[in-house]
Amino acid sequence: MIRIMFVCHGNICRSPMAEFIFKKMIAEQGLSDKFVISSSATSTEEIIGGIGNPVYPPARAELLRHGLSCEGKRAVQLKPGDYDKYDLFIAMDQNNIRNIARIFKSDPDNKIKKLMDYVGGGDVADPWYTGNFDITYRDIYIGCAALLEQFQSVN
Repeated sequence: MIRIMFVCHGNICRSPMAEFIFKKMIAEQGLSDKFVISSSATSTEEIIGGIGNPVYPPARAELLRHGLSCEGKRAVQLKPGDYDKYDLFIAMDQNNIRNIARIFKSDPDNKIKKLMDYVGGGDVADPWYTGNFDITYRDIYIGCAALLEQFQSVN
């Protein structure tokens, strides 16, 4: 079982988009039983009174445009104990990498990666600021496809 956690700042746009895009990709390949996929935030901004906010409406709408439902998904924060529960932490940008490292204190098993490094580098732009949910979807899709291809080439 391969356990992957996608991570962004608030867990209401990019990381849940990646979670559901990747879940669909592995389902289409008949690999759902080989993976555990989730997503989380490096901040608590979207978690109020211990309850996470749902996926941001424009992100949810973009997923729906591609036939993906994120119903029931709520923001959760990445915790130090998650390090031992997952094999890979996929960040959306360099700030996420820095914040993940702060939460975990170290990465002895080299589990922290950036999604766009699987396609040559760069960051997935935060649509909270850009408003370009379609471009964010496209970039995440391309990154997830490359990530899945890497697993398929190894197995």
